[in-house]
Amino acid sequence: MGKSSSSPRPDRYHLTPPHFFIVTPPSTLIIPTAYLGPVWLYAYLLAVPHCMEDRGEHYVKQTCRTRCHIATPQGVQALTVPVDRSDGSHTAVRDLRLSSHGNWRHLHWQALTSAYERTPYFEYFADEFHTLYQQPFTFLADFNAALHEAVCRCLDLTLPRQVSLTYVQAEAHPHSLDLRQHFPPKAYTPGLLHADTPAPLSLTFRAEPYYQVFASRTGFLPHLSIVDLLFNLGPESRLLLRRSLVPQA
Repeated sequence: MGKSSSSPRPDRYHLTPPHFFIVTPPSTLIIPTAYLGPVWLYAYLLAVPHCMEDRGEHYVKQTCRTRCHIATPQGVQALTVPVDRSDGSHTAVRDLRLSSHGNWRHLHWQALTSAYERTPYFEYFADEFHTLYQQPFTFLADFNAALHEAVCRCLDLTLPRQVSLTYVQAEAHPHSLDLRQHFPPKAYTPGLLHADTPAPLSLTFRAEPYYQVFASRTGFLPHLSIVDLLFNLGPESRLLLRRSLVPQA
């Protein structure tokens, strides 16, 4: 059984802005499963026409696979989904089961409500997510996928995605951008991403500030979960996501 914190708690680090650099146009993104993934991930999902979600990789704890970050009056807070690992550190993501111990679903939803109930769009979208926290999902990847689909419905986005139950070999996809290793444990560390293509044009991710309820106390907090953007900006989130990838010579 994997040991994870089921209750939300404030993190003691600040998420620093990443400086992503990719050569365009990659034809495929290779991504891990993500629990309410970060804003920057959705910017890339919008920009790249094809996505492969790798559920055959071995589980890496304390990453986006089971952890998201939200904004509170005290700053950044991590929410971590507890999982049961049948084969220890060699458990494939596809086989990760949601822990049946504790009341983490209720705790996570209460944390999200407390953080975002005063945002402009929480009341419009809350039911889409609350319903999922009440459903008895068995596997982590299915729960994450349902949350991702809820995000896409709320933002009226169509993001084609192929699921692989076996490990995805990046070498088999020469024009791909592999994001699996760019979700380090706990804190986010800026990284440099390259796609294997000789095209001279490049795109870089720029964390554009947007309205956040607690910004007067905390300042703008970048790279939080996509729900932070969704609940604060609503439909305008699509425009910000598209503006966040900018050309760089």
